[in-house]
Amino acid sequence: MGTVATAKVINSSWGAVNFRPALESDAAAIREIYAPYVEESAISFEEKVPSVYEMAARIRARQGHFPFIVAERAGTIVGFAYASAFHERSAYRYCAEVTIYLDRNSRRGGIGQALYHRLEQLLQIQGFTNLYACIAYSEALAQKQLDSDPYLTLDSVRFHERMGYVLNGVFHHCGYKFGRWYDMCWMEKILHGQRDEGAELLSCDEAYESLDMVITDRHADECK
Repeated sequence: MGTVATAKVINSSWGAVNFRPALESDAAAIREIYAPYVEESAISFEEKVPSVYEMAARIRARQGHFPFIVAERAGTIVGFAYASAFHERSAYRYCAEVTIYLDRNSRRGGIGQALYHRLEQLLQIQGFTNLYACIAYSEALAQKQLDSDPYLTLDSVRFHERMGYVLNGVFHHCGYKFGRWYDMCWMEKILHGQRDEGAELLSCDEAYESLDMVITDRHADECK
């Protein structure tokens, strides 16, 4: 196997962290990070952990169109972030939905902010102008009608606020998990610089190249 060019972005409190495009062979490690969010929290509205095969398919489905990147520390994946289409209608093509998950033992050390910033850089290079995050939410927690919830906090909302996102809307009692109802909110961030009318979006491979996150030729077979 070859290597993947990475970009060392931060020396966090956890040590040096590198970011690179996700490969299908990363599916098992990504699934391991994601599983507790499905099984033990309402942060994800999925109720069944996807298989390694399904996770690889999700990585493959974004190749060429939307960035899917991982954070590595000492050769171990400790987080991942990716973008998806905001809506299938073509007029929404300059908008993207963004998602991030960190290994639960790697939070609060600056990795998440740096990983999300790198994802936003890639999307801005591609030409996306509006970013949206769909986040599990509890208005009861936000309004202090509840002191706590065993499956959900407002940490994700606060993280996005620190990253410059603003709350744009709440869908009430739209998710049912662990025998209780949860809200969902949308948060939005407008990237600097609007595209010229009709301008084409760059591929994520072109964006990777501009940030020296290029997958080498020896990985070409895996990335087709």
